[in-house]
Amino acid sequence: MDSRLNAFLERADAVLARIEPLLPAPRQAIDWTHCLAARWQREGRSGFLLPLQVSLDTRLSDLIGVDRQLEQLGRNTRQFLDGMPANHALLWGSRGTGKSSLVRALLSEHAKSGLRLIEIERDHLADLPRVVEQIAKLPQRFVLFCDDLSFESGEGDYRVLKSVLDGSLEQAPDNVLLYATSNRRHLVPEKESDNENWKRVDGELHPSEAVEDKIALSDRFGLWLSFYPFTQEHFLNVVEHWIGQLADKAGLEWQRDEELDILAVRWATGRGNRNGRCAYQFARYWVGLKLLEHKA
Repeated sequence: MDSRLNAFLERADAVLARIEPLLPAPRQAIDWTHCLAARWQREGRSGFLLPLQVSLDTRLSDLIGVDRQLEQLGRNTRQFLDGMPANHALLWGSRGTGKSSLVRALLSEHAKSGLRLIEIERDHLADLPRVVEQIAKLPQRFVLFCDDLSFESGEGDYRVLKSVLDGSLEQAPDNVLLYATSNRRHLVPEKESDNENWKRVDGELHPSEAVEDKIALSDRFGLWLSFYPFTQEHFLNVVEHWIGQLADKAGLEWQRDEELDILAVRWATGRGNRNGRCAYQFARYWVGLKLLEHKA
């Protein structure tokens, strides 16, 4: 009997040795008193929260020309932190205009007040109930952040997402909000064919069911904030801000002049966009160039 038991145990050990590398590693609970942000990581049919080392360098004062959006989302976030009613927010508009930066700057501003950020990809939003379950009873206040939330024509996932958002967010605890960014206000592209079945009733236009279905996803967000392309003056003001920030760190003396403005405009024209990201990239290029000149 002992020999048969020993043989069985040896076989069991051999099987476990082969299976163990395939099993997910044990995850330690995140210490949210020190961790400020995490990312939901899909693993097989489940997932886990991966702690992130985040930089708090981006400040609200770095966001130039978006005062209205900053004020509205900042007020909504303060309501949330104070335990008052607050809305899920959709930040939509042109690329590189500060949508994601605004959310991260709010983390820098309010981290000491208990604000935490959890990044979740669009394709993982079906896991929202699992994420919410892990943070529901914690004292911190969590913003679930989905960057670039949009769908391509023909994708039907947005219908599934609507039901997930309804079920997860309407019943979400008081310490959870969803902030999302998108280049589209309605998240799903609208086709010309969607408008073919609009009806006129007593002089009023009524949209087709296809349009109503696509707009309904955006309606899950109570706060909509729009971001528009920069004017040339706005762009140059942002360039001036970032050059000032980078030059101060490097100990570089500089002065804004017409030649600098011309170079910045040419830089933006060559890239076909005039936004905050482009302004920051030009500032890094120009400051780096001047530092090389001084070194030579």
